[in-house]
Amino acid sequence: MFRRSFLLVLVALLAVAVFAAGCKKSKPAAGPEPAGETAKETYKIGAVVDISGPAASLGEPERDTLEMLEEELNAKGGIDGHPIDLVILDNKSNETEAVLAAKRLIEQEKVLAVIGCSQSSTSLAMVDTVTKSKVPMISMAASAKIVTPVEERRWVFKTAQSDIVVANKIARYLVKKGLKNVAFLSVNNAFGDSGLQNFEAAASENGINIVLKEKFEATDTDMTAQLAKVKASKAQATVVWAIPPAASIVTKNFRDLGINMPLVHTHGIGNKQFLELAGNAANGVVAPLGKLLVAEQLPDSDPQKQVLLDYINDYQQKYNARPSTFGGHAHDAFNLVVKAIEQAGPDRAKIRDALEQITGYAGISGVFNLSPEDHNGLGEDSMVLVEIKDGKWQLLEL
Repeated sequence: MFRRSFLLVLVALLAVAVFAAGCKKSKPAAGPEPAGETAKETYKIGAVVDISGPAASLGEPERDTLEMLEEELNAKGGIDGHPIDLVILDNKSNETEAVLAAKRLIEQEKVLAVIGCSQSSTSLAMVDTVTKSKVPMISMAASAKIVTPVEERRWVFKTAQSDIVVANKIARYLVKKGLKNVAFLSVNNAFGDSGLQNFEAAASENGINIVLKEKFEATDTDMTAQLAKVKASKAQATVVWAIPPAASIVTKNFRDLGINMPLVHTHGIGNKQFLELAGNAANGVVAPLGKLLVAEQLPDSDPQKQVLLDYINDYQQKYNARPSTFGGHAHDAFNLVVKAIEQAGPDRAKIRDALEQITGYAGISGVFNLSPEDHNGLGEDSMVLVEIKDGKWQLLEL
């Protein structure tokens, strides 16, 4: 009798449990879900960055900046409630790897846009892929060839100041200092080649004579042979077009040989690694750079100053380090993409069109005024001349 009663109770309890479970499972079907609780579609953005290899000093701060901005944006609700999934791939400072990464982002990840790369050479390598796939791309590199001629670069934009701007800035500085005979040293890649081409044009326009042209590889560890020719030449100043570590090595070799003339670099040295590798040899170097490195020295009237200070503060709080110029290029690329998606929605062609319409945007690299005729949108006012003194960046007043 007891056993039979126990079985009846057990069956009853099981029936109640099944009924309760069934009620819980079917609860969402009882009525429409409350507004705001339905998860919105995730927007995917891709990035190809030179995180390892010779250009790692550019790519690492760019990666860190992109990750920070993704986290900040998602914490605020993403783009109109749509979370952002930023897929970052390392091209290892290699052109082939850059192309493979771009194809993966476009074909497998189905990204709305591609940010990258850190270098001119790796950026140029991806142009054909994004153009054929009709995916907007924003490079963080310098060469004007990345976005010109604009008829062939319809899908490509960039955030670093073009080497045309840099070359003109250097040429005008040399003229102002009365230095008309110049030696030109450049890294043997797309960045250096584009720099030489644009500096030759700027020199011609400003009455500057290039008395010597020498090249070196990005991986070279000694440029004494090239600099010995500089020392024996009639040059009054030396212009170097490179990035660290090569830019730092050239600078040390230059000082070791006791060459007694001004040494001018480009915005390619705008990071802490240049200072660390060059050491005391960096003192006295002059370069046109973005305003980030001297943000605190800018007048309060500068339209970029507060944006720069906010970025510095956010980056320092997260990484306990000051951001570099290259991280700034990534900051601009990410925010330009976000602004375009906010305007256009998840449509690649409409995002491209929206990018062309962005004007008056105060970013880290300058105030952007993009247009169908200009996919960089930065002028000479985006850069300042900086001199390195006692291992620190100092705004140069002329």
